[in-house]
Amino acid sequence: MIAPTLVPGPAEIHAGDAPIAVLDDIGNTPLLDLSEFAHSCGAPATVQLYAKAEWANPGGSVKARAALKIVEEAEADGRLGAGKTLIDSSSGNTAIAYALVGTVKGFPVHLVMPKNVSRERKALVKAYGAKLIESDPLEGSDGAIRLVRKIVAADPDRYFYADQYSNDANWRAHYEGTGPEIWRQTQGRVTHFVAGLGTTGTFVGTARFLREQNAAAHLVAVQPEDELSVIEGLKYLPTAITPEIYQPSLVDRHMTVSAEEAWEATRSLARAAGLFVGFSSGAAVAAAVQVARELPRNAEAVVVTILPDDGSKYVSLGLFD
Repeated sequence: MIAPTLVPGPAEIHAGDAPIAVLDDIGNTPLLDLSEFAHSCGAPATVQLYAKAEWANPGGSVKARAALKIVEEAEADGRLGAGKTLIDSSSGNTAIAYALVGTVKGFPVHLVMPKNVSRERKALVKAYGAKLIESDPLEGSDGAIRLVRKIVAADPDRYFYADQYSNDANWRAHYEGTGPEIWRQTQGRVTHFVAGLGTTGTFVGTARFLREQNAAAHLVAVQPEDELSVIEGLKYLPTAITPEIYQPSLVDRHMTVSAEEAWEATRSLARAAGLFVGFSSGAAVAAAVQVARELPRNAEAVVVTILPDDGSKYVSLGLFD
């Protein structure tokens, strides 16, 4: 087994020396060293591969960052309050994060999700007390977007429509959090950043910050190879509703990953590195390893990617059987 190690970071990260509130634990996730895993896949020995373990967030995914930022900004400017209900569409992780934040802060949450999302994700949303509204499974995340817009249009005064695909607070959460964390945890040595595209907020915010710190940083955006390749959490943008927050000018390289490649990487991470992750994490690692493999044999590069969540929300799909 090629076990990942924790990359040393600032002493204040998860120091554990005092109790904190649940929402205060969002962010400052560990950076795992997957270099040995990358080397076993053919990457040069001088290249390092690191990955942010975003399941360490309350709610179990990277989406806790954006959900909290969206809510805090809406509370500050009055869009969320006075009895309003937060509503948004999601394929799963953002829905869970909204439900968590809503129950802690005490406002109602309604969530539109495709009917075919996993049982675990539906159960978690309900466990936090949110109302689940199911959309047509054949229309995927785009169908959920269309349905939530219809609901809001019919009763606009009732809802705060969080609209994660168009809300700049989404990418700002990563510009202010994920990017600076990666910069600190790598001591400014990151040379390549690889992330999947879903709402695109993680990529856009992190990439913007890293580009400002190092103009030479290579920014890689990952999506499924076509519209038939279903990788939970990722969008095939050429045929999907493109998020308004997406900034394609940030992308130095577009990479595609097949569902089979994502699955193989997910399985390999579990069996070779002891990391039980979700399929978008597998896709990100597959692309990051490919980037690392292509670097010159003497390259002293630091490739960083994002592991959006673990595999616990996908067990009922049967893909791990």
